[in-house]
Amino acid sequence: MSILQPHACHSEQSRGRIHRESEQAERTVFQRDRDRIIHCGAFRRLKYKTQVFVNHEGDNFRTRLSHSLEVAQIARSMARALGLNEDLAEALALAHDIGHPPFGHAGEDALNAAMAPFGGFDHNDQTFRVLTRLEHRYAEFDGLNLTWETLEGTVKHNGPLIGPYVDLARAKPVPPTIAAYDAAHPLGLDSFAAAEAQVAALADDIAYNNHDIDDGLRADLFTAADLRNLPLVGPVFAEVGDRYPGLELTRLIHESVRRLIHRMVDDLLAETRRRLADSKPAGADDIRRLGRPVVAFSAEMAGHDRTVKAFLRQRMYRHYKVNRMTSKARRVVRDLFNLFLAEPECLPMDWQAQCQGPNTSATARVVADYVAGMTDRFALDEHRRNFDVYART
Repeated sequence: MSILQPHACHSEQSRGRIHRESEQAERTVFQRDRDRIIHCGAFRRLKYKTQVFVNHEGDNFRTRLSHSLEVAQIARSMARALGLNEDLAEALALAHDIGHPPFGHAGEDALNAAMAPFGGFDHNDQTFRVLTRLEHRYAEFDGLNLTWETLEGTVKHNGPLIGPYVDLARAKPVPPTIAAYDAAHPLGLDSFAAAEAQVAALADDIAYNNHDIDDGLRADLFTAADLRNLPLVGPVFAEVGDRYPGLELTRLIHESVRRLIHRMVDDLLAETRRRLADSKPAGADDIRRLGRPVVAFSAEMAGHDRTVKAFLRQRMYRHYKVNRMTSKARRVVRDLFNLFLAEPECLPMDWQAQCQGPNTSATARVVADYVAGMTDRFALDEHRRNFDVYART
């Protein structure tokens, strides 16, 4: 690990865990957080959860697991370059999608609609539920008992949850799970997260923008020619094409995407160093109190980022081939939720035991946890078992 800056999160200054534990000399508290995340069941299941393409659509497309590993690599590299805590940035990157339901955003939309009468569903809140409640591995507590800093960064993946820095158009009540934890171990929901969490959040943007371009091209949802007029992306693809005339498509894609990642990372590092020089934070809490992110793209690169997102939304996420599969996925999630809510006796016995009768708020929460924990293929199998009269149960 490189020498940490004063405004980094130092492991020996951690605010600790809600359940006291003896720490280890050979691993810092943030290394232990990272290791607990890697070894938990919810992290392993990311292997079979959709990023954009459902699991059975191809072995070479990204899954939530491969995406999370790519985010972690980018986050760790940027944290090192900025003198921040690499282990904390890596832990946050590995954990950030752990609450995603099957079938990506289609699954989340379906669960949110089904849970609307019961408070809704949000994958970031579900991540927090997994980390603090739903993993049952340790004898003395539920969840993973992660440090305050890791949980703070997870909760604030998209910024503060309350207070003057929240966009009023996007403001919503603090989810009950987070509110209950915050009452016992306050997470400072009105402030920005530490710099490591901000790094992990933008590493997520860099990874999914560029790797969705990669997957979209490989899936023939659009072509390299379609990218020609896209700022940043078009010039990079042209640059690679000019340097290597006649280069086969797979190599063209890889050479271009790795250059795009490099340019976005370089821009973020330069802008972040400029902001740090202006604000001169003396500690991690100074970062939290700045009132704006310290880790950021330049205005020009932020514009490119929005343009790429808009292109992918139109040409990839709304492509009819993707829409057909996501439509099926929403029906699977909706069918399973409605069945288990109305007939909780169809749930496995350990999940049944947590329910409080059909069509109740308590049962809806249990059903949401059960469905959200499914992989794509388990959800499809569970749907077949429950709705195909010829399927074995």
